[in-house]
Amino acid sequence: MSFETFISWRYLKAKRSQTFISLITVISMAGVALGVTALIVVLAVMNGFQEDLKTKILGVNSHIVVLRTKAPLEEYTRLMPIVSGIRGVSGVEPFIYSQVMVSALGGASGMILRGVDPELAGKAETLPQAVKQGRLDSLESGPSDSDRPARNLILGAELARQLGVLVGDTVKVISPSGRVTPLGGRAPSTREFKVTGLFQSGMYEYDSMMAYVSLAQAQDFLNLGRSVTGLEVRVDDIYRADRIREAITAALGSGYTARDWMQMNRSLFSALKLEKTAMFIILILTVMVAAFNIIATLIMVVMEKTREIAILKSMGATSRSVMKIFVFQGLFIGLVGTAAGLAGGLSICGLLARYEIVKLPTDVFYISTVPVRLETFDVGLITLSALALSLLATLYPAWQASRLHPVEALRYE
Repeated sequence: MSFETFISWRYLKAKRSQTFISLITVISMAGVALGVTALIVVLAVMNGFQEDLKTKILGVNSHIVVLRTKAPLEEYTRLMPIVSGIRGVSGVEPFIYSQVMVSALGGASGMILRGVDPELAGKAETLPQAVKQGRLDSLESGPSDSDRPARNLILGAELARQLGVLVGDTVKVISPSGRVTPLGGRAPSTREFKVTGLFQSGMYEYDSMMAYVSLAQAQDFLNLGRSVTGLEVRVDDIYRADRIREAITAALGSGYTARDWMQMNRSLFSALKLEKTAMFIILILTVMVAAFNIIATLIMVVMEKTREIAILKSMGATSRSVMKIFVFQGLFIGLVGTAAGLAGGLSICGLLARYEIVKLPTDVFYISTVPVRLETFDVGLITLSALALSLLATLYPAWQASRLHPVEALRYE
């Protein structure tokens, strides 16, 4: 142990005549610990919300969507092998997307009708996992009218609750883009579908406004012929979706456009990132308050130890050594507070993740419990920030102590 560290340790553990200084030291440690704990827990919860939201969005939507610029996609069977051959693409499937009305005995509501190929969609695993009642392949099974595809439908669980229907019931779907009348207008198409399943993605927006039918049934009902809305592309690494999107655009040429999941949800994730940054700045102020307590503690220690500092300098201690003594003392306070805060924050996050202590109302939030996701970068940033503030708080009192002149300090002793 160096000379400066030894003296600093003696100053910390010695019984002082002014117990008020010891109390402020404890308060300083507690302040740093509280700030670090709050930062870890809040950022972990926000990371959990962001990750959970991203998982639920990608559970319903594809990683990349390929569309034709000004018309439905007719030649999708020719484009699918081209897109599948691009490095990083794990799956391609056609889809149909249309806004319709749905009605049942329990009422009526607007709805998004999505036509999918059950065989290809089943390989993605996300949609089959979201189907809580029934099976995805039920869209193409069961009795059908003559040679037409089976009129089966999988409803969102929340939409089914609003309409008052269960699996096995029948709903009426109305599309505004119906057949052309003799007068040149369009008459709405109406068709009855049997509810063969319910899906629950965990996102209220999707569960209350979406339904799935087979691709062939959607083409027949919406009078699309052999056209589709576009292609859904799944990739191996979702964080490389932007590069794969550029490769798809280059491979298909002009007349086609592609959008990845980051583009389609840019505003949402930008807001979450901004909120996380704002919370970090706000909560770091708690650690700054504790840093001011460290300054006050060291200033009072310097005032109390004036005689001892003068004696040390008279015995040959340099101003640099005296400064180190008080820097080490302040750093020890910050280090203990940071360590306690890390232990507290990690423990609380572990309890929240394991026991789901905090429950959320499902009619307000899209999840029932608080999600927690710890990231090494955030924990490291919090630790370094707390230690850096503690170090900065020690500089002024330590500098003042190093400037103390022995003759002035011992004149009246």
